[in-house]
Amino acid sequence: MSVSSSSIVLSAAMLALHGVAADTRSTLGDRVLTLTRESSWKPVATIPIGFRTFHPQGLVKIGDTFFVSSVEVRDRAAGDGVGHLFQIDRTGHLINDLRLGEGAIYHPGGIDYDGTHIWVPVAEYRPDSRSIVYRVDPAAMKATEVFRFPDHIGAIVHDTDERTLHGVSWGSRRFYRWPLDGGDRVTNVTAPLRTLNPSHYLDYQDCKYAGMRRMLCTGVTELRQTPNGPAFRLGGIDLIDLRDSRPIHQVPLLLWTTGGLDMTHNPAWLEPTPTGIRGYFMPEDDRSTMYVYEVDAK
Repeated sequence: MSVSSSSIVLSAAMLALHGVAADTRSTLGDRVLTLTRESSWKPVATIPIGFRTFHPQGLVKIGDTFFVSSVEVRDRAAGDGVGHLFQIDRTGHLINDLRLGEGAIYHPGGIDYDGTHIWVPVAEYRPDSRSIVYRVDPAAMKATEVFRFPDHIGAIVHDTDERTLHGVSWGSRRFYRWPLDGGDRVTNVTAPLRTLNPSHYLDYQDCKYAGMRRMLCTGVTELRQTPNGPAFRLGGIDLIDLRDSRPIHQVPLLLWTTGGLDMTHNPAWLEPTPTGIRGYFMPEDDRSTMYVYEVDAK
């Protein structure tokens, strides 16, 4: 782990958000229900990220601090790479770099924050493989392995109401559910509840718990007029009922970078504002920018 000189100082806002109120997440989920294709997202800021980010995957925001999971590929064919969880300040500068995974298991996915821990899945960089799920103390930047699982878990969510973890597979075609005991230990590692994703609209990239047994996922679908034609990337937001894995509300997000990447191509974080929703998006690899948008939604 590489540490900047500012790593010993954590913002009071970050520490105050430990134990974040569940109603904030529920408010966000309710406001997503009001979004339509015609919702007008307005740009409010761009934050240049001041270091090489490799291939970002998941994003959470705690106070004014961002945490971004990312994949550094050295030799994909040989299973050689490094998994990162970056801690980034509000100006885009690196504070900490926590390395996660082992051997060929180096691909972190979408991440969630439950008010105390950040949950991070790390998998082999291929479908139908294997994963390690970690919980991370964001103040100490210390990871604890929770369990291992024989599939590629591409995103994970902690339902703090039912005390369950919910994972999505490569391409989000399969959903998994693991109950937790009082010590955040999984009670059915080898035999989770497994369901197929009934929606084929998006491949989910990043997911968060949205209160009231709901999961909020962002992702992308690639459309081609011919098999070898250029790809058109459409991003979107799905609100999913964790009781039956069915989407409650689905809406495209009609925002792209100047290079043509959809805003939800990789990490995303959504939070409620007094009048709607603010979104933080980081779609680009290596030399990334954090794009901040707001939309009215009440």
